[in-house]
Amino acid sequence: MVYIEEAHTSDLWQLPSNEKQGVVYATPKTDEERAGLATACVRNLKIDLPAVVDDIDNYTERAYTAWPDRLVVIDKYGRVAYKSKPGPFGFRPGDMAVALKRVSCLYAADRNAAVACP
Repeated sequence: MVYIEEAHTSDLWQLPSNEKQGVVYATPKTDEERAGLATACVRNLKIDLPAVVDDIDNYTERAYTAWPDRLVVIDKYGRVAYKSKPGPFGFRPGDMAVALKRVSCLYAADRNAAVACP
């Protein structure tokens, strides 16, 4: 998971539901501040995935147009193998699963491993 630019900060677009849940943060100004928000996000949402944080200049978000959130699969060559529509309503986990299988198959084929591919 890549934690990117915040969608609902208190100084830009705070949602009432965030206020009720006590999720009220200003837009971070440094990489360290963003890392703190990412840590809170992963902990509060109980995300059980490895997570990295986009830099404060939003390099990754701009490269993949990921805001506010998307599911993206990148192949071993750095190419986009799958990109969802904006979430959460645009998420199609089944489509992402197929893309992950396809990418895994290509990787296995390069290593001459026997894998059943779609």
